[in-house]
Amino acid sequence: MLYHLLVPLSDIDALSFFNVFRYITFRSAYAAVTSLLLSFLLGPAVVRWLRHLQVVQRVRKDGPQTHMVKEGTPTMGGVLIVAAVVVPTALWADVSNRYVQLALLTTLWLGVLGFVDDYLHIIRREPKGLLGRYKLAAQLILGLIIGLVLVLDPPEPALATRTNVPFLKEVVINFGPFFIPFVMLVITGSSNAVNLTDGLDGLAAGLTAFAAVAFGGIAYLTGHARFSEYLNIPYLAGAGELTIFAATLLGASLGFLWWNCPPASVFMGDTGSLSLGGSLAIIAVLIKRELLLFLVGGVFVLEAVSVMLQVISFKTRGRRIFRMAPIHHHFELSGWAESKVVVRLWIIGALLSLLSLSTLKLQ
Repeated sequence: MLYHLLVPLSDIDALSFFNVFRYITFRSAYAAVTSLLLSFLLGPAVVRWLRHLQVVQRVRKDGPQTHMVKEGTPTMGGVLIVAAVVVPTALWADVSNRYVQLALLTTLWLGVLGFVDDYLHIIRREPKGLLGRYKLAAQLILGLIIGLVLVLDPPEPALATRTNVPFLKEVVINFGPFFIPFVMLVITGSSNAVNLTDGLDGLAAGLTAFAAVAFGGIAYLTGHARFSEYLNIPYLAGAGELTIFAATLLGASLGFLWWNCPPASVFMGDTGSLSLGGSLAIIAVLIKRELLLFLVGGVFVLEAVSVMLQVISFKTRGRRIFRMAPIHHHFELSGWAESKVVVRLWIIGALLSLLSLSTLKLQ
């Protein structure tokens, strides 16, 4: 919004200082700051509102006993995350940009989906919330819409159904007719993986912050003609605007972490976790780095795989591989304090983000 309002004014000599709004780095920095400020300012009101409505967490009785003290903590705080992503993005990014529009659509779609799930589970007290098949259908439909848009009207036709392979120079995979199912899988898988990871105070928010930094940097380089040429990576005109979106993800994650650090004052619920996972996925899809998502979000992948292995093992052999899944609960039941689990997984997430950035130089 500010981009469209103020950049034209820079042509007037007396208002030439508005030219700074042309720069993605400037707008990204202030988008992150705006997200943080929104989280700080709205956080107390959101917590009071959720507590007033009795939107509070009910802890599983079969989980770690140390979690029983979390009973009654307000949840569905993901509304704060969605607001802190959508509002600053609309304010600082070029909202006419196709990449930005698809990113906002994904965040809002999955935020609403998570809200419905939280509402049914917590307020309506439906034991399973929104039934899994309906949740999965909504995620797949979103992936289908994104895939169709990118195939039928691609921002960069030459790369429409292609994706880059990390670490391999000038190697791409052309999915052809399978690109749309691939996009559906990436968006659904990522949103559910972050959802599974959201089980300890600050874990999902902190990991998302690291991933947002990595994808924001890659988006900026991908959308910069000179840098992309120097690094020998595909140039995508307009993709740099996703840097602003990634900056709001960073700001929203850190801002929410202010209220979610242990002991948490509020939990994000599915409203936050589904939207965060989908937001990371859509950046990866739009900058043609879908496979890199497995590296950047390696901890998310580990959490999801641990659940799948646990279910398969229990159903086929009647035995559990882990003491409890997702794997962060296994570490807790092995004697690690919650804060130790969170910080150690953060460290792994930071290392994976740095490693993902290094792949650009190897291309």
